[in-house]
Amino acid sequence: MKTTIRNINVNYIQYGSGSDVVLLHGWGQNIEMMKPIGDRLQKHHRITILDFPGFGESEEPKEALTIYDYCDVLEELLKKLKVKKPVVMGHSFGGRVAIVYACRNDVEKVVLFGSPCIKTNNSESLKVKILKSLKKVPILNKLEGFAKKHLGSRDYKNASEVMRKILVNVVNEDLSECAKKIKVPTLLIWGDRDTEAPLEDAKKLEKLIDDCGLIVLPGASHYAYLERLPQVINILNNFL
Repeated sequence: MKTTIRNINVNYIQYGSGSDVVLLHGWGQNIEMMKPIGDRLQKHHRITILDFPGFGESEEPKEALTIYDYCDVLEELLKKLKVKKPVVMGHSFGGRVAIVYACRNDVEKVVLFGSPCIKTNNSESLKVKILKSLKKVPILNKLEGFAKKHLGSRDYKNASEVMRKILVNVVNEDLSECAKKIKVPTLLIWGDRDTEAPLEDAKKLEKLIDDCGLIVLPGASHYAYLERLPQVINILNNFL
């Protein structure tokens, strides 16, 4: 389904029934990367997933958006869909949007998968790590094939100038103050071999949020939520 937000055609899906869960994908990804979670939670939750502008089947923005602009898009979409006080879950870039959304809106709970929010001294290095991660995710070869063909479809090398500018905006934004404003139960799920968002980032983030817990998945990478999908679903069912 598509709707127009800020003059951008935004693609989204909504299915299931029950309390609202909103799933937000990472950079260079799309709806398909979050469906494995949504599909397993739909029995007791109404699932909403969107393609962020510039990814999947959503239109590319004509100007360089910030992380706050992406949150504006999410807010308008959820308002149109009458989604109120959802559980918001985000991976990587989507987790950044989730942090901003949760600090500005009424949410039930927050779940973040490998979501760096504290600016590092070398933002260029982080940008390079994110881009490299899009090109090789060996674990996806062992999964259901639900997303391999989509992953990295808009990497930096092939991206338009506006998407490159957006990526720079994203990695240069420190969301520490936003994280401090989150007062609802928050769960961090991290792989201890995450090189794009090192475990040390998760430990720092845990200290910023009052009601926050960190679960570390040994041997898992930046895509820990997919690599350990059955375990992650059990964790989420208990948390929700």
